[in-house]
Amino acid sequence: MTEKSVIVVGGGVAGLTAAALLAYEGNEVILLEAHTQTGGCAGTFTRGPYVFDVGATQVAGFENGGIHDRIFRHLHCSKPEAEVLDPACIVHLGEGQEPIHLWHDSLKWEEERKKHFPGSELFWMLCNQLHRSNWSFAGSDPILPIQNLWDLKQFLNSSRSMNFLTGVFTRSSIADLLWLCSCNHDQHLRKFLDCQLKLYSQEPSNKTAALYGATVLQMAQAPLGLWHLKGSMQKLSDQLLFCFLRDGGKLLLSHKVVGLSKNTNTWQLEVNTHKKLPLRFQAKNVVFTLPPQSLLELIPHTSSGLPKSYRDRLETLSQPTGAIVFYGAIIRRHLPPHCAGHFQLFLEELGSIFISISFEGDGRAPIGQATVIASLFTDITSWSAYSRLEYQQRKDLILEKILKVLNTQFAIESKQWLHKELATPRSFARWTGRPQGIVGGLAQTPTTFGPFGLPSRTPMKGLWLCGDSIYPGEGTAGVSQSALMVCRQLMSEDGRELTLMK
Repeated sequence: MTEKSVIVVGGGVAGLTAAALLAYEGNEVILLEAHTQTGGCAGTFTRGPYVFDVGATQVAGFENGGIHDRIFRHLHCSKPEAEVLDPACIVHLGEGQEPIHLWHDSLKWEEERKKHFPGSELFWMLCNQLHRSNWSFAGSDPILPIQNLWDLKQFLNSSRSMNFLTGVFTRSSIADLLWLCSCNHDQHLRKFLDCQLKLYSQEPSNKTAALYGATVLQMAQAPLGLWHLKGSMQKLSDQLLFCFLRDGGKLLLSHKVVGLSKNTNTWQLEVNTHKKLPLRFQAKNVVFTLPPQSLLELIPHTSSGLPKSYRDRLETLSQPTGAIVFYGAIIRRHLPPHCAGHFQLFLEELGSIFISISFEGDGRAPIGQATVIASLFTDITSWSAYSRLEYQQRKDLILEKILKVLNTQFAIESKQWLHKELATPRSFARWTGRPQGIVGGLAQTPTTFGPFGLPSRTPMKGLWLCGDSIYPGEGTAGVSQSALMVCRQLMSEDGRELTLMK
């Protein structure tokens, strides 16, 4: 162990980003991943000739100056090949309404909004102002929540005069903005916002923080955008892993952390391998990228364990949601001509369903075929309580319902499916190791987002958090931003700076 020794727990995008940045800066880094591959919730799996994205199917932050662009430039490595999505998504709200296209071009999106939500431009103008302010702020790499004077200094350096104006809306929700702009009675707009925000904040408009929601509602438009990776989502993880190994990092797959304890200035990690061999690692710093709730089981109830107040806070964190995901494959000619890559449907029985269809030649399916992924949110509690028989019956029922939706939406016959399977929270618990198979991080409400969220600094020196529960959370761009933030904090403890070019 040296002063620059770091162990990163979890090989998803957050862990890979933190590990790659720290290794590039000369730290001795070991990355421990419980699975047999990296990628986590943005990884892939194969079924015969098909490559399926486990969870995330599109990324943000690939534009010039975006977080992924900045990180790869800093690492002196090319970004994975990607193309901007236009439209980013086509939203069907039912009720006989025309679908809503989320165009990349800002003017086309403005015309689309006027067509579907007449009289709402004041709301969108306010969102745009908050979005521009927030994005300028986030692009300056602030530290949130603030825990010490160094954090405060970074926050102040990132702030601009226009950012202080947004403080008025710190405790507001998107629904409050609707009311302020006299749009609160537009049920069609409210339904659209609820569907979109659920994808990012895990909450509808009346519970999503205004400052967070205003930003994510315009992620698809230029100069930003949502992107489709050529090959698969795994390409992002693979490129980060390449940088990490190139710069001397050590990756250990099938190494599951089963215990954490502090001994003076050293962290001790108890690890099990796929051969059930117990190992022990130690380091001055540990970057923990798993859901913070996992610490409750990993750190013992002792005087040197988690402080009671911190344990109480972790125990009372809002319950994240789970996901049900359909993975299918079909001959492309059975899909509508010029079929878009992403759809969102709202159904009274199932709620919002997000559908992703692979592009021709993108490496996910043989030429002439396509993979189809359809996901919806679900409560995790019920799935863990089912008996084996109840579980299978429930899976079969939901698979049938999702297939009925897809067959109706795209005029597909059941016999035309080449592959079909369903994943549940139980599946994700096995794949990712997340407690009960939770997906996403903490809900982004006015009392839990940004300055009011869970800090990356823990009360225990040398233990750091990053990932989708830490500012700014959610999606590959969010977890990468949180990884950058924690790396800057960690290095500052040793009097070193980590600065990315804009």
